[in-house]
Amino acid sequence: MTAGASTFICRFDTSGSGPRLAVKDLIDMAGVVTTAGCRAVADEGVVAQADAACLAGARAAEARIVGRTNLHELALGVTGVNPWYGTPVNPLDPALVPGGSSSGSAVAVATGEADVAYGSDTGGSIRIPSACCGTAGLKTTWGRVSLDGVWPLAPSFDTVGPMARDVAGLVRGMELLEPGFAPPGAGPVRAGRIRVEADPAIDRAVDRALQAAEWEVVEVAAPLWQEATTAAGILLVVAAWETDRDLVARHPDHVGADVAARLALGSVVDAGALASARAVQQRWGAFLDEAWSRLDVLVTPTLTIFPPGLDGGEELLMARCTLPLNLAGVPALALPVPAGGPLPASIQIVGPRNGEEQLLAAGAHLEAAAATLS
Repeated sequence: MTAGASTFICRFDTSGSGPRLAVKDLIDMAGVVTTAGCRAVADEGVVAQADAACLAGARAAEARIVGRTNLHELALGVTGVNPWYGTPVNPLDPALVPGGSSSGSAVAVATGEADVAYGSDTGGSIRIPSACCGTAGLKTTWGRVSLDGVWPLAPSFDTVGPMARDVAGLVRGMELLEPGFAPPGAGPVRAGRIRVEADPAIDRAVDRALQAAEWEVVEVAAPLWQEATTAAGILLVVAAWETDRDLVARHPDHVGADVAARLALGSVVDAGALASARAVQQRWGAFLDEAWSRLDVLVTPTLTIFPPGLDGGEELLMARCTLPLNLAGVPALALPVPAGGPLPASIQIVGPRNGEEQLLAAGAHLEAAAATLS
């Protein structure tokens, strides 16, 4: 084991012919300290006694774990900027954020240092860095992939999923997470296009990709979208405070200021706000259940802006189109699509619960169609 650069918190020497796998450093590996990208956690130095359950398939497939990837501290942040372990360098432009929280995982696959990476997604932490780095990422259905041995943030939202350069890599990642996973062949897709206020170039890129895919596209009004975003943010930060408040109390100087402040927000949410957020969650879930009766997928941008500079955290928080899907627990795929400039846009394709197979089949078709637009 060797120390890593900013992409990795530590690297491993590997040999063999299995796929190269990078693992986010909040997923336990036997005999290794899990840091969660946080000095306070690292200082406590707890060595994992066993692998996280989600590594079983990778071990059986003799995957070569090349390292443990850096992340936004405690998985609570969208930029990937880390005060303790450095910030992974966005391969599209080093002046831009890599996105968080699974920053190192996105950079590892973007730069070819891994074939597949595992990330976690609680409010967008796989899809946001995928969008920022021009790669592919899959937020899985809540509960589909075991979280046993994964450092928690908000357990009712947390998921583990694959990250890769393309859809084929995501399929390989799902095969490692879930042996026997097999997407069907591509078929006709009826897509519901949800409009959110976005950079016009991103909107055009999403629409051009859908047109190239030759899907049937219908406009879908989602009046609960902003309410669902707000409700998810409330429920997430309250759960994160419950998870990490004791850690902050033990090591107040070894948790970054931005993360500590965000955690503290969860301590002041009152019962009325919680009840309102849960009511929105129920209504939003009912809206999506009705949508799946007539649609195969829903489509939005992943981010409404192109990745900002390294100090653009607040801007990126407001630009994510990811939180409502965590509120509902449904799977969502982020894919790069050409936007006519130096940076790609990212399209978010959403499916019903446990619809990852069909979602990746649809994603593979759209990916191939979008490649003709480059």
